[in-house]
Amino acid sequence: MLNAADFDFLLPPERIAQHPARPRDAARLLHVAGPALHDRVMRDLPQLLRAGDILVANDTRVIPAQLTARRGAARIGITLDRPRADGAWHALARNARRLHAGDTLHFDGADELSATVIARDDDGGVALAFNLAGADFAAALARAAALALPPYIARPNGPQPDDTADYQTIFAAREGAVAAPTAGLHFTPALLAALDAAGIRRATITLHVGAGTFLPMRGDDVAAHRIHAERGEISAEAAAAINRARQAGGRIVAVGTTTLRLLETATAADGMVHPFAGDTDLFILPGHEFRGADLLLSNFHLPRSTLFMLVCAFAGGAAMRAAYAHAIAGGYRFYSYGDATLLERQ
Repeated sequence: MLNAADFDFLLPPERIAQHPARPRDAARLLHVAGPALHDRVMRDLPQLLRAGDILVANDTRVIPAQLTARRGAARIGITLDRPRADGAWHALARNARRLHAGDTLHFDGADELSATVIARDDDGGVALAFNLAGADFAAALARAAALALPPYIARPNGPQPDDTADYQTIFAAREGAVAAPTAGLHFTPALLAALDAAGIRRATITLHVGAGTFLPMRGDDVAAHRIHAERGEISAEAAAAINRARQAGGRIVAVGTTTLRLLETATAADGMVHPFAGDTDLFILPGHEFRGADLLLSNFHLPRSTLFMLVCAFAGGAAMRAAYAHAIAGGYRFYSYGDATLLERQ
């Protein structure tokens, strides 16, 4: 039985990055090739890939997702989690027990915005049908909501002005994420131009990262854990581009764990990626047979987290424990605003 303690490690608090590297492609990059560890920087990425490889990135765009709702005199903290296929939103609610189906919520900072509670989950989740959609909904969120930064980024007075740009990737195009796909934060126009010049192809897919990415694992039995579903899409054009690269001998380079999870969801046993539109709650653990990617670009993750379990599955548990020990000793910066790893599949 896999135990959460098997994926624990000690991280000094000063290793947790509070701001990104500037410029972004100056971040350090630890290349993990089996037992071999190589200290690089993000600008070296074109040299570490080959012409014909394809870089697949997540083009989700982070929205301000933390709201304060009112139901009568009661105030309830709401964090949007993911858009649903029916147009409603799944959200996490503090004091969710106060909410019932049919309740109407109003929101501080945007008098024109309201929502009806459709349903309530046992785990603190609620389904909300908002009265606005599209550009009107986005405009109301811009006035009423704040970025849902991870709890380990210390912002006692709320997100800073720089966070609005810092917590958005260069690939961001399709609104719907609560959290940034942080491996994409390291790219700049200059780095993309260098990748293009090196013959590295590019494609984008969409996975709207939900608030569940911040939730800790409860209990020690890893197999009992369930990941919150997230909404994803791979277009026919993106699937075809990835398949062409693979058939021509190129490697699939997943930018981030979100990209990897969506690729694994949509890749068949023969290695072909199929168009996809729907939810995925794929939980990748050691023993998973990878089909969708050959390399993974990823940030450094929290101990005992589902994401550290994923990278152990991809590159090997012993290799990742050695890599993280090397990174901690060598002063690498961890988590969302931190440095990166380039992992070769074991």
